[in-house]
Amino acid sequence: MRQRLSLSLYLNYFVHGIGLIILAQNMESLGKLWQTPLATVSYVISGVGIGRLIAYLILGALSDRYGRKNFIFLGMGCYCIFFLGMLVAPNIQVAYLLAIVAGIANSALDSGTYTTFVELGGSESASNVLIKAFMSLGEFILPLLVASLENNSLWFGWSFIFAALVLIINFFLLLPLKFPKANQTQSAMLGTWKGLSKAKKIIITVALALYGYTSMALMILFTQWITMYATEVLHMGNIASHFLLSLYSIGSISGVLIMFWLLHKHFSELTLLVYLNAAALISLAIICFIHITWLTHLAAFIFGLTAASGIMQVGLNTFLKLYPRTKGLITGIFFTFGSFASFTIPVVTGWLSQKSVAAALEFDLLIGSASLILVVIVRIALGHQKTLASSRRTVSLLDKIIVRLLVRRFKAVKTIGLLKEEVKVPVLDSKREEKVKANVAANCSDQKIVPYLQEIYGTIMASSRKYQEDKRQNND
Repeated sequence: MRQRLSLSLYLNYFVHGIGLIILAQNMESLGKLWQTPLATVSYVISGVGIGRLIAYLILGALSDRYGRKNFIFLGMGCYCIFFLGMLVAPNIQVAYLLAIVAGIANSALDSGTYTTFVELGGSESASNVLIKAFMSLGEFILPLLVASLENNSLWFGWSFIFAALVLIINFFLLLPLKFPKANQTQSAMLGTWKGLSKAKKIIITVALALYGYTSMALMILFTQWITMYATEVLHMGNIASHFLLSLYSIGSISGVLIMFWLLHKHFSELTLLVYLNAAALISLAIICFIHITWLTHLAAFIFGLTAASGIMQVGLNTFLKLYPRTKGLITGIFFTFGSFASFTIPVVTGWLSQKSVAAALEFDLLIGSASLILVVIVRIALGHQKTLASSRRTVSLLDKIIVRLLVRRFKAVKTIGLLKEEVKVPVLDSKREEKVKANVAANCSDQKIVPYLQEIYGTIMASSRKYQEDKRQNND
């Protein structure tokens, strides 16, 4: 049931990836349908951002109260209206309203899905990062589908119908599935998060909310200006300029897979936030200031590997753990700041580009620096947080070391048993065992746990005697 639920949630984001670019990929056909120029059609795309801004906070808070499943269904329904409505929209005004509906769909899916993965428990960070992989898959497949329809002189609307059909099928797959209880706190998430002072909690809250803005802005600005920067500043050809964006995309997909693996292995989220933001800033600086072709290619790949690897989702996960009882609202706040980035960055960089394209891209260095400062603040404020999951990982590591040492101890016990047998000494040596327990007490730095350690060593020595006796009886 858990696997089926996860697969259906991911399938929604495959369709969401299609929804993000389907208007841009069909601008010419839609322009003919509405009898409007391409510039006017591109204006419709901004409606998606309006829908997000309107809906994120409201739907996030409501999902805490009325359950995740309802809002996932709301998102799927809104996307169906968007995909099918665009094909029959009589004019640009109706199309703009449908784009707003698509933005609401995006908000509803985010409010219900990210929170559900956290409430499912397990490697919730890895699960949320994998959402980005399915979005990328949708963004990869749609252009191929659109090109195939054009090459075969088929109706452009089949791409819209395909997305709607996937959602309809997924609706019936999701309908019988049971969702986890909203805002439950998994035992593995419990730890010292609740022990934070009020001042620290405010600082972390502000930093993570702002990180919702900077992490989104970092990617938007790069993808908007890197091709033109390569052409005008680096003097690359048309194909080479677009190749930088392709390298960024390849790095992004690779980064998602690596991030998923690291988080599945319970690698520290806070450490990833700091290191990957630092690497993204360094790679961006190389692109801006070291104009060596092969190094620029490598830096574009690394930037995608770090800045677009799902690190934004890791930031959200950290935020959700800070407020486990209002996950929907926190998701809404985080992505609302991201929506502000999608509005403000094109405006600011458009103004900067009047001075130079280089100034527009170099502004991304300021955003990258801000991202790094914000995650460092979060890292310092949280300190070395201990959760049940992280403590169990420590115990598991120590258990491996203890087992290896016990194996070596039993080898020594075997030798002692052989020597005792040669000189006809009994296996039990009570004085020796008392001395071992005295050594345990002398070497223990915490006297409160001495009785427990002595009890453990009593069991170890009893097992050692049995091992020696079995060896004698079997003449081994």
